[in-house]
Amino acid sequence: MLTQATLSLEQAPPFSVPIRFFLTAPLFLFLAGVVLMLFGADALTFRWSPVTLALTHLFTLGFLGLVMVGAMMQMLPVLAGSPVPGVFWVSTLAHLLLTIGVASLVIGFIQDGQFWMPVAMAGLAGGFVIFGSGVAIALLKVKLPSPTVTAMRFAVSGLAVTVILGLLLTASLVWPLPLWQPLVLTNVHLSWGLLTWVGLLVIGVSYQVVPMFQLTPEYPVPMTRHLSRVLFMLVLLWSMLYPAGVMEWTPDWFAWGIVGAIGLGFSGFAWSTLQLQRKRRRKLPDVTLDFWRLGMLMLLAAFPVWMMRGLDHRFVLLLGVVLLVGFGLSVVNGMLYKIVPFLSWFHLQHRKMVQQGGVGPRIPTMKDFLPDALARRQYRLHLLMLMTLGAAVFFPEALSHLAGALLSLSALLLCYNLVHAVRRFRAVSIELDRVG
Repeated sequence: MLTQATLSLEQAPPFSVPIRFFLTAPLFLFLAGVVLMLFGADALTFRWSPVTLALTHLFTLGFLGLVMVGAMMQMLPVLAGSPVPGVFWVSTLAHLLLTIGVASLVIGFIQDGQFWMPVAMAGLAGGFVIFGSGVAIALLKVKLPSPTVTAMRFAVSGLAVTVILGLLLTASLVWPLPLWQPLVLTNVHLSWGLLTWVGLLVIGVSYQVVPMFQLTPEYPVPMTRHLSRVLFMLVLLWSMLYPAGVMEWTPDWFAWGIVGAIGLGFSGFAWSTLQLQRKRRRKLPDVTLDFWRLGMLMLLAAFPVWMMRGLDHRFVLLLGVVLLVGFGLSVVNGMLYKIVPFLSWFHLQHRKMVQQGGVGPRIPTMKDFLPDALARRQYRLHLLMLMTLGAAVFFPEALSHLAGALLSLSALLLCYNLVHAVRRFRAVSIELDRVG
């Protein structure tokens, strides 16, 4: 089982590398709430509307994307012993370009696409190429990949497909490109982003984070060995069968059968995670565990919601809420509440022991950096926001503005909590400077 003693902590990048992504991401989440407040029902009525697309990308690129990029730069050297080459410059340039790209994309959807979309394409393409190149080099250097590294490789491959399709679709909004079946390609683009980049990365990181931080037994060996590979191949197969079904080259049930297998795979992961959490060694209340449980329950709910999509078009929008907000946002939010305090503690402890021979002030515990009371307030607000947003899909005129306000408040509280941890880190760092 992975423990702090088996981590390659001495290879961890500077604290500033991941934290810049973690602090920027909640700001885009706040903007998502503002968009929902300003446009209300227009953002929750039709999945192809410009406002809905802007809102979706604030979740996927602005929040989930930035956090996962920062987390991978931190986790690769620690979990795999393979640091990203030139990590400071890679992180600095990727952060700058991705931030510009996401902001420009959102403005382009809502206002002037002719000017802002090319800016968005340049920023996002540049940011992801820089990030992807550095991470790919680090991943390829791992000679004996663990299940986590294997899942990361598939996730980064999925990100590449997602970005390429996204750039093509964005270009078609600006220039008259002869793009085949844009709506079909959009569904494929969305599936690769959610299922491989987000889904497989969460699965891979869970293999390490859940047993270590939540003190659970390890995941079943067959799952860790095969699940990410099987899911990746299923998404690849679906990507070929789905367009073929649209063109009536193959029966529709071929593609939908693959979707069923994908749903069962992710449901099996969610169920296994919940069972492991029931067996954890310490039964003390833990707000990060609540975030994870909520995320796993939403992942279990996603497949039944998908099956009901034919009853009412609003179930398609509800599926987006369940996967993006219920699953993705909940799990990543909970992960931040473990990663940021741990990194704060580790960097200060390492500096005190290695650079100053153990001399200096007491290093705060992880709970000191981010008290449970602060995190629990945000969890309750997040839960209320999720329920309101889900209901707003069916009653957009009545609830969409309220859902946006709750989302913005939750994002601000998340940002405040993370800043609280960083300020504590800097205060202790200054004390260490004085002693040194």
